[in-house]
Amino acid sequence: MSVVRSVKLRVPAATARPGPAIGQALGPLGVNMAEFCKVFNERTEPIYEKDTPLSVTLIAKTDRTFDFTVTTPPTSYMVRQAAGLEKGANSPSPSGPAHGFITPEAIYEIAKIKQQDDLMWHLPLQSIAQSVIGTAKSMGIRVRDEPEEKPETGEKEEKESSGDEK
Repeated sequence: MSVVRSVKLRVPAATARPGPAIGQALGPLGVNMAEFCKVFNERTEPIYEKDTPLSVTLIAKTDRTFDFTVTTPPTSYMVRQAAGLEKGANSPSPSGPAHGFITPEAIYEIAKIKQQDDLMWHLPLQSIAQSVIGTAKSMGIRVRDEPEEKPETGEKEEKESSGDEK
């Protein structure tokens, strides 16, 4: 048995259904879509929350069997989840206002998760964390050390400090 072709898919965890999105990719390969969905859902349900987007690399074989590997969710998805946002900024700007904030601890946790991928196990954690920070910046999300302050506290401190300077 030889390999027919390799296909990359983005499939929601534990909720894959044989529909047009999966069908268009797997149909020409002769792979049974229902069987793929069943196996995929069984494999991802105990690990990930439902509807978490996952990257899947499926290898179709000539005898109509298949193997597939599942990688971690996209970095942008995990950054949005950590920042508590639905989506990133429409037009992020380094000098403009931040669309959201994420903590260094969250960056570290995301980097640890991404390091589990087959293609990243050999990279230093610091390099992966820098990549996560770059992804966050491209989405208009900034890294912040401390939790967000209340505006009233910040204004009072500014008034007090401006009074001390005079």
